[in-house]
Amino acid sequence: MAKRRKRKNKRNQQIISWIIFFIMVIFAVYQWGKPNHANDTNNNPDTTQNAGTANTPYGGLSKTDYQKLANLNFKSGGQAYVYVNNNHSTLIKNAWKVNKVIYSNLDNLNRTSSSNTAFLERRNVADQSLRVRQYVDPTGWHSNRRNGVQIYNRGHLIAYSVSAGIDQDGNYNPANKSGDQNNPKNLFTQSAFTNQKIQTIFESKVRKALRQGYKVIYQATPIFRGNELMARGINLQAISLAGNLDFNVYIFNVQPNYTFNYANGRARIDRNMYVNE
Repeated sequence: MAKRRKRKNKRNQQIISWIIFFIMVIFAVYQWGKPNHANDTNNNPDTTQNAGTANTPYGGLSKTDYQKLANLNFKSGGQAYVYVNNNHSTLIKNAWKVNKVIYSNLDNLNRTSSSNTAFLERRNVADQSLRVRQYVDPTGWHSNRRNGVQIYNRGHLIAYSVSAGIDQDGNYNPANKSGDQNNPKNLFTQSAFTNQKIQTIFESKVRKALRQGYKVIYQATPIFRGNELMARGINLQAISLAGNLDFNVYIFNVQPNYTFNYANGRARIDRNMYVNE
């Protein structure tokens, strides 16, 4: 009897050991497949150095695409901008709920390295008479002129010309006709050429759609490489709810006859720098 009881107890101990072993294996597999949020830069897009906008309710530029654009080098003679995603926006049309702008917080280097997204309608169109003096100096900003040539602009992510009535918190206020043109969350150091010659091409497309009565989602994302203080370029994309407006481009932050040290924003004369408009 005693021997039979011992064998039974030994068999029970073996069964229990196998059960414990299988539980430990299952737990280890679960932990291995679990996301590591401590290293997930999308987990807190407002404080990362190079935040994309993946996994937002309104779509936009993914972290992967952000890094691809940040790694692009402009070569003299190249086009001022390139298409992203075959020139189709990744914004989600049904995300448009109310007229507002979502301003991302500055990152830990005080840069506007994340996307600003605007949900716009006709009443947001502004004209030149609503311009105000700008005084905010974004990262990488330096003396604006050299030998009479304008080099830098305080570039708006969401242009003042399509954000009339939008206050600093991103809400529509009919009393605020000129919009918020000195919001640090909406400015970055941009070349005068890129801002005045190229970006306006796409801003005008948005204005046209708004004037025609279409609702538009418009997103702008300055693209920084590493810890550099001046953006390498800016991703612009827009889509109208009617689908008649749809673009997605990356504009290089460059200036003819000048090259930039993007680490600090300083420019130097380079007569070999040519930009194909």
